[in-house]
Amino acid sequence: MSRYREAVATAERAFTAEEFLGLPENDHSRHCELIGGRIVMDPPRGLHSLVVQNLIVGFRRWIEAAPGRGFVNIEQGLRLTDRDVLIPDLLWWADASRVDLSKGIQPVPDLAVEVRSPATWLFDIGVKRRLYEEHGVGELWLVDTDAHTVIVSRRSGPRERSFAEGAELRMPESLTSPALPGFDLPVEDLFRLP
Repeated sequence: MSRYREAVATAERAFTAEEFLGLPENDHSRHCELIGGRIVMDPPRGLHSLVVQNLIVGFRRWIEAAPGRGFVNIEQGLRLTDRDVLIPDLLWWADASRVDLSKGIQPVPDLAVEVRSPATWLFDIGVKRRLYEEHGVGELWLVDTDAHTVIVSRRSGPRERSFAEGAELRMPESLTSPALPGFDLPVEDLFRLP
C-alpha cells in the first residue's frame, strides 16, 4: 500500500501540516486539504470544474487588459496553521511578485474563491471561511453551484480584522470588487456551458 493511501486509510488520527505536506503527491493528494488536522478529500466534479474554468478565463482577461493587475492561479496550497493546509479553487494576489511557483505553498492571497463540492461545502462556509478571515485573506467568494449564487465576504478596510457582512449575488448581478478595478463578471457567466 502506498504511503499516501496508508495515510488516508488511517486518517482517524490527526496530522500536522508538516506530516500532511510530506505525503507523496499523486492524483488523489491534489484534491486533499488538511482541516483541523484531518485529511479531507473531494475530487472536483462536473459543474465545479466548469465554474473554476469560467472564473480563470474572466480573471485572465481582466489581468491581461492592463498592467499591474496581479496574478491569478488555481489550487495553490496555503499553510495557515500547524493543523490547516487549505487549497482554494482560485487565488488572486494584487502583487504578482509575492508568488513563487517553484514552491508548493504560497503566501495568503488577497482574494480566495471556493466552489461548492459535496464533501467540502460545510467546511467552506464554516471553518474555512473563519480561517481565511483570521489569516488575512482580504476577500472570499463562495460559489454555490446548487443555488447558482456567490456569497461575497470582504473586509471594509485593509486594517479590519474580520469580514464585513457577506452579500449574496444572484443572476443577473455581477461579481465586482473594490480590489479589482474594472473587473466585472456576470454571475450567470460562471455557470455558462461552453
